[in-house]
Amino acid sequence: MSNDTSSNTAVASVASLPLTPGEWELDPHHAAVNFTIRHLGISKVRGRFTEFTAGLYVGETLDDVRVTAEIALASIDTGNADRDAHTRSAELLDVEKRPTMTFRSTRISGEDEDWTMAGDLTIGEVTRPVTLAVEFGGVVDSPLDQKAHAGFEATGEIRRGDFGLDFAPGLLGDVIKLHLDMPFIAPQGQPA
Repeated sequence: MSNDTSSNTAVASVASLPLTPGEWELDPHHAAVNFTIRHLGISKVRGRFTEFTAGLYVGETLDDVRVTAEIALASIDTGNADRDAHTRSAELLDVEKRPTMTFRSTRISGEDEDWTMAGDLTIGEVTRPVTLAVEFGGVVDSPLDQKAHAGFEATGEIRRGDFGLDFAPGLLGDVIKLHLDMPFIAPQGQPA
């Protein structure tokens, strides 16, 4: 037999990945970055960011999989233009000083539909570790573009205070709950 143990392990690792290796492209028309935060401790404000990018690189093993994202903080939309303008101001988010929020995965684990993604989240000059629960929705060939599409739903939470965003205590809660819908399109010329 010409195969050694290390190559058999590599084949097993590749077979366990649900996606074709390569650079997967975000489907921005079906992606969403949403959040909720408590207001006065009794109700929730729901919002979203409308400008963002994300990348998914699938390697030969789970250790080689990388996810990146960048969100333009000025694109916040809570359904209230006055509130959004105030949130962007130097008094609160200060989007001149903190234009983006970025994420880079550091570890991905799981199987079937349930996955966990750990990574580093940076807002302004502060970077903190975060963990997201990820539901893998599967892979299908789209009848519109005849390409394989993979769907992911990620949820998690961050604390504003961890990032130096501790403005308006008592008015706004410290915990921000995240809900992300991230569909990706398979690398060109690659089956799912």
